Amino acid sequence: MTQPAVTFQIKQLEEHFDTRLLDRGHGKITLTAAGELVLAYAEKILGLSAELDSRVSELTDELAGQIKIGTSTTIAAYWLPQMLEGFKRRYPGVLPRVVVGNSKLTEDRVAARDLDIGLIEIATEQHTIERRSAARDELLVICSPDHPLAKFKQLTARDLVGHPFIDRDPGNGVRQIADEFFEPAGVAGSEITLCAELGSLAAIKQLAAAGLGFAIASKRAIHRDVEEGRLVAIPLQPRIYTPLEVIVPRDKFRSRLITAFADYACEEFARIAREEEGA
Repeated sequence: MTQPAVTFQIKQLEEHFDTRLLDRGHGKITLTAAGELVLAYAEKILGLSAELDSRVSELTDELAGQIKIGTSTTIAAYWLPQMLEGFKRRYPGVLPRVVVGNSKLTEDRVAARDLDIGLIEIATEQHTIERRSAARDELLVICSPDHPLAKFKQLTARDLVGHPFIDRDPGNGVRQIADEFFEPAGVAGSEITLCAELGSLAAIKQLAAAGLGFAIASKRAIHRDVEEGRLVAIPLQPRIYTPLEVIVPRDKFRSRLITAFADYACEEFARIAREEEGA
C-alpha cells in the first residue's frame, strides 16, 4: 500500500472506534493505549484466519498450512533438519516456520500460544502446556585432546573442580541438568571455575577444541567433532542424560497438523536416538 492509502485506512479505523490509535509528534509515531489493544486483536484475527485455512484444508484430507515450531539451539542444529526433511516429503503443503531459542524461552512462548509446538531438552510443569518425553541423549564432557581431562575414562563432579568450565546460557536445558549433576556431589557454585557462558554450541565447541576449558554437551551434537579428532568426549559418573521433549499448548481442540507433527517428532526423536545408541 502507498503511504496515503495507509493513512486513509488508519483514519477510517480511528473514526470507527472514535478514538486516536496513534500519537504523532516529535518526529515519531507511537501507539496509544487503544492502538495497542487494536493491534493485539488484529494479530489474533490474523492468527485465527490462518488457523481457519488450516482447519478447512484438513476437512479435504490435505494436511497443509503453516506450523510455528520453537526449538532449542541444539535440537535445531542436530535433530530438526532430518525431522523436517521427512515431514516435508510426507506433507509438501505444510509450511514450517522455525524460531530458535533456549528451552525456557521456547516453553514460555508455547505456553503463551505464540508457537504451535516446541522441541526442547527439558520442560517445567506449566499447567498450560502438554509435554511428551520422546527420547533422551547422553551428556558428555568435551575437551581438547591435549586437555588434562582427556586421559580419563570417566569423570565425577569432583574430578572437574579446578578446571575452567565453558557453560551454557541461563535458561538452557543442558545447563540446568549440569547444575543438577554438581549439586548432589556437594560441589558448590563457588568451586566451579567459570571460563565463559555462551548461547552458541558451535562457539562452545570451538573454545573447548582450542583448549580453553571443558564443556558438557549432548552426544549427538559432538559426534562428528570426536570422529574427526577435534574433541575428546568422556562419560560422566554417574551418567546423565538430557530428555528430548515435545510440548504443545494444552488445548481442548487441536489442529490435525499440530497433532501430526507432534506425533512425527516423537517418533523421529525415538528412532534417531536408537540409531545413536546402536552406533
